[in-house]
Amino acid sequence: MKWKTHEENWRVIKSFLPKGWQEQAKELGALTRQRKVKNASDLLRVLLIHVADGCSLRETAARGRQGRISDISDVALLKRLKGSSEWFRWMAMQLLRRRGIGLKKPSWLSGYNVRSVDASTVSEPGSTGTDWRLHYSLELFGLRCDQFILTEPNVGESFKNFDMGRDDLIIGDRAYGRLQGLWHVRRKGGEFLVRLRNKAFPLYNPKSGKNFHLLPQLRKSKVGQAGEWMVEARGKKHPPLPMRLCVVRKSKAAAEEAIKRARREMRKQETIDPETLELHRFVILATSLPSKNVSAYLVTELYRIRWQIEIAFKRLKSIMGLGHLPKSDAASCRAWLHGKLFVALLVQAIIDEGRFFSPWGYRLNGRAS
Repeated sequence: MKWKTHEENWRVIKSFLPKGWQEQAKELGALTRQRKVKNASDLLRVLLIHVADGCSLRETAARGRQGRISDISDVALLKRLKGSSEWFRWMAMQLLRRRGIGLKKPSWLSGYNVRSVDASTVSEPGSTGTDWRLHYSLELFGLRCDQFILTEPNVGESFKNFDMGRDDLIIGDRAYGRLQGLWHVRRKGGEFLVRLRNKAFPLYNPKSGKNFHLLPQLRKSKVGQAGEWMVEARGKKHPPLPMRLCVVRKSKAAAEEAIKRARREMRKQETIDPETLELHRFVILATSLPSKNVSAYLVTELYRIRWQIEIAFKRLKSIMGLGHLPKSDAASCRAWLHGKLFVALLVQAIIDEGRFFSPWGYRLNGRAS
């Protein structure tokens, strides 16, 4: 009876997978041989035990045999994982498209290699604390992991952790809004786009050289309009860094929710800076992109695209802590990351379906007559 229940649950999960997923397993090299693994369904099922459940390769192989899914060794399973990297990535992209998130690079970004970076902590099985910090970079319009670094947990999030090229446009959240990281990007010839960290560095008017007071300028902005100002960021160890601030005022509901969330995060502080709270009524972006090529509206639109995928990032970061990162070589790490991203989007698809679209909680296969 329990085995039948598992089979029914697997049929439900398969109903959320993108059209053509089984054929793509062969096309993309994940299912080159069917020895010990009969088909794409069994291959995906056993890989998800490792990627989603966080089981070691040896335990995954044992569970696969016990569950009558596959009869494969942990060594062979690792080879299958490596070969499934592009398959995972393809399925993740299809799930994003189903959510209405287009991944075709717009023409105004044709000259840039657009990368989105983030980091997460990773714990070994049986660990009582954080063992590693994983820093990873994804090509925004391809969801391909192009770089990852494993460091000690005390190494913070910074653009300095990543290699840069002259065509790179790198995007990060507030954690990456430090002056030394921004200068790292510019010295390598790249461009940056980040959420501005309040009081991370002083801002100055590039023409007058006087302090740039941000909040009075923000109060003039209106809902539905993207404002922009040219400023200079200065620090004791760095020369002035020209940048553009692009700002959008949040709706009243979104602003109140942001302030409410900020109060929860600051609850341990004795006093809460009113200016900091008021800044949560705005989305404030700092970028080195030239205004003649990329308007303030396009800057905000680019960050909006990144923010859509941030939903998956957040899901990904919560799942990451449950698993074991294969550290033997780059191919297994990349496949593991692509698998985690796919799992994150699959989980989100199941949640969305159950919450918003049907009382039975999954997608029916078939067409309306």
